[in-house]
Amino acid sequence: MLDKSKLGIALGVLSILPVIVSTIFFYTERGPNADIYFIITIFSVLSVIGIILAVVSLWMGKGQISKLLIGSVGVIANVAVLVVAFLLLLAMGISEA
Repeated sequence: MLDKSKLGIALGVLSILPVIVSTIFFYTERGPNADIYFIITIFSVLSVIGIILAVVSLWMGKGQISKLLIGSVGVIANVAVLVVAFLLLLAMGISEA
């Protein structure tokens, strides 16, 4: 059976994975023919999944600094990706106006 502390650390590490996937996806799907709305959708979905995993990791890591640190890094990194997705959406809206 999985221990609650190990599950919290695993969820914390999994919450950082969407940030890495978003970064790799951004560098592979760039150029003039890139579908920016598809990129924004991928960023948003991965970021929301990462935030949910990080919050669950923080909830399970009450009192342990290692789980709190991993969960906090996951939340901050995924919120940063979500802000980038919002700024891309805002730039596309301004450019089409």
